[in-house]
Amino acid sequence: MPTQKNYKAFWDDKASTTKGALLAVDGSANEHVLQLTGAYSARQVATALALSKTDRVLELGCGVGRIGHLLAPQIAHWEGADISANMLKVARERLSSHANVGFTELVRTSLTPLADASFDKAYCVAVFIHMDKEDFYLYLEELARVVKPGGLIYFDTWNLVSHVGWRRYALEAAQYRNADFSARKDIARNQFSTPDEVRAFLEHAGFEPLLMLSDSPWVQAVAKRKGTGDTSRVELDRLNAQATQIAYTPLWTELFDTLIKVTTEGLPPQAMLDQVSDASRGEEIPMFRAWFLELWRSNEQQWGPVPA
Repeated sequence: MPTQKNYKAFWDDKASTTKGALLAVDGSANEHVLQLTGAYSARQVATALALSKTDRVLELGCGVGRIGHLLAPQIAHWEGADISANMLKVARERLSSHANVGFTELVRTSLTPLADASFDKAYCVAVFIHMDKEDFYLYLEELARVVKPGGLIYFDTWNLVSHVGWRRYALEAAQYRNADFSARKDIARNQFSTPDEVRAFLEHAGFEPLLMLSDSPWVQAVAKRKGTGDTSRVELDRLNAQATQIAYTPLWTELFDTLIKVTTEGLPPQAMLDQVSDASRGEEIPMFRAWFLELWRSNEQQWGPVPA
């Protein structure tokens, strides 16, 4: 059962070494894999928010700067906020060549160090999945405070109503079937949402949902901070036209589903490797291949040697 009593202690422990920090962010075992997964996420964020050279942008839960390292050159200022001092230490090192970045260490479910309406846009990738629902909502309220009226936000979270999302949830639930009920569940365990829940959170926090994507294991949302009147048709048309560039693709879902089967259901790892052999299928192939090969190397005792 868990030994950490709060988010800060949990993530500082995970990021006590640089390698541990990289693994804790998205399972990337080295800088090469981190660059591949970061590029995929950075494209989603940049498209969703229509980033420009004049934008001041906040990333909530920036981790090691996996995404910010790639977005900083595209904007006026990038601010990475995280509750883990150890994560921020790695992020500072990775982004040390950028003059237009800042870092904010958080201490609770609040963005208190940051001023009202101080950012044009904000995003949060694979972070709300590790929060209790109350904290998820309270951070949305805080984003509504620090983002200017009319500013955009983008985020994602695990999707309970997706077929593959449910399979991932079932794994999470199963580990608590015979757990000690007197102990708190893992403080940063994976948590899951539905599109309707995300929409309700956004509207009550002060945002207007503009685009909701849920045909994958993720619920993805683009929303506008209320306060500037009706959303223009141009903005809605842009998002609808670019939705496929923002969404996790069917190929991403297919590969993730196979990954679940390999890691939890006994499917031979070679099946995953075969599935990521043809790079012409899409940009997800080299990303998943690099990620999976490193996972295999860490599981050679169970799976056998990684094929040459």
